[in-house]
Amino acid sequence: MQTKLDAEYLGTAAGEEGEALLRKCVHCGFCNATCPTYQLLGDELDGPRGRIYLIKQVLEGGPVTRSTQQHLDRCLTCRNCETTCPSGVEFGKLVDIGRELVDAKVTRPAGERVVRWLLREGLTSPAFGPAVAVGRRLRAVLPAVLRDKLPDTARVAAGAVPTGVHARKVLLIAGCVQPALMPNINRATQRVLAAAGIETVIAGAAGCCGSLRLHLGDAPGSRADMRRNIDAWWPLVEAGEVECIVSNASGCSVTIKDYGHALRNDPAYADKATRIASLARDLSELLPDLGAALAARLGGRPRGRLAYHAPCTLQHGIKQRGTVETVLAALGFDIAVAPQESNLCCGSAGTYSVLQPALSQALRDRKLAHLAPLEADCIVSGNVGCIGQLQSGTATPVKHWVEVLDAALEAARDGG
Repeated sequence: MQTKLDAEYLGTAAGEEGEALLRKCVHCGFCNATCPTYQLLGDELDGPRGRIYLIKQVLEGGPVTRSTQQHLDRCLTCRNCETTCPSGVEFGKLVDIGRELVDAKVTRPAGERVVRWLLREGLTSPAFGPAVAVGRRLRAVLPAVLRDKLPDTARVAAGAVPTGVHARKVLLIAGCVQPALMPNINRATQRVLAAAGIETVIAGAAGCCGSLRLHLGDAPGSRADMRRNIDAWWPLVEAGEVECIVSNASGCSVTIKDYGHALRNDPAYADKATRIASLARDLSELLPDLGAALAARLGGRPRGRLAYHAPCTLQHGIKQRGTVETVLAALGFDIAVAPQESNLCCGSAGTYSVLQPALSQALRDRKLAHLAPLEADCIVSGNVGCIGQLQSGTATPVKHWVEVLDAALEAARDGG
C-alpha cells in the first residue's frame, strides 16, 4: 500500500514509521477473520483493514473526525491480526501511532478526557494500593462496574515471601496494579521460582512498564515510564546480578521486549533500552526450565481439571504458544483449551474494559461460553487483566497458572 505523507508529518518519527508500516499491507483482509471487534460489529472500519485505511487517511492529510477516533478506540490492540497477516504488518505499533496523531487533531469530550486522565494517573500512582484497600472494604455497596474490578478478600491472601538465597537470580517486575489487586500472583511466582532454585529481586523504584500510557495515546508519558524503569533496573543489570528480567503479566512482557524500539531515538537510553529488551522474559518462557526442576517435587498426584485461556499478549504479542498447557500437562495437570476461538481476546485489554464496557462484556461472555464445555474446576490464564475480566463473569475460580502450580507444590510438601 502506497501513501504520501502530509507535510505536517514529513520528517516526524511517528509519520515515517507509520508510512513504513503501511507499505507492508496488501489489503488482503485475512486479518478481519480474526479481529474480535469485526466479528462482533461486522463493520469494515472496526477491523484492521478499515483502521489501516483510516490511519493512511490521517497520514495523507485527509479529514480526521470523531468517528475516526472512535473506530481506533474500539481496537483492543490484541494483535491477533498480526498473527494472521501474511505480510507481517505490525498493526499494534501502527494503531498506537494512529491514535496519537488523531488525538492531536480531535478533542475528546470532557467526560472522556477526565476518565482517561484518571486511568493514566490513578492506576500508576502510589495511592492506587491504598485506594483499592478502601474500595475493597466498601465493595458491597459499590456500583457493579467498580465492584467487578475489585477481587474479593478471598483473592487477596498472598502468603509468605520465600527467604532462601540462591545462586541464580532474576529481576521480577512487580507491576503497577497487580500487587494491589492480586498480590498472590507475585508471591506465588517468588515461591515457585525459589522451589526451582531461583531467587527473585525486585527494584522498588520501578513502576508501570509504560503500556498503560502508550495505549491511551500518551507516547511521551510511556517513554518516561520506560526511562524510570531502566534507571531502577540498570544497576542490577550492569553488575550482572540478574540473569533476566521476568514479568508474570504478559502485557508487560510485550512492552518491555519493545523498549529498544520505543527508545531507539533517545541517545541517552537507546543502548540501555536494547539491553533491557534482550533480557526481558515472560514467566511462561521460563516454564520448561522450571518444569524440569519441579517435576520430582510434584509427584504424580491427580489434580482438578483446568481450562486454559492464553492472553493475547502471550499468543500474538510475544508469539509464545502452547508452552503453558504442554508443560503443565507434563507435570500431571489435566489442562485443556477452549475447543473454539481460543485465539480470540477475552475483552480485558488493559483499560479497554473500562473504556468500552459493552464490547468488553460481549467478548468476555463469548470467551466464557467457549470455555464452559471443558467443565473445569478452575480457569487459568497468564495476565492479571484476563483473570479479573473472566472472573467478573463466572462463579468458576479464575487464577494465574503460577498460583495453581504454587498450590500443587504446597500440597506436595504437606503430603496432600
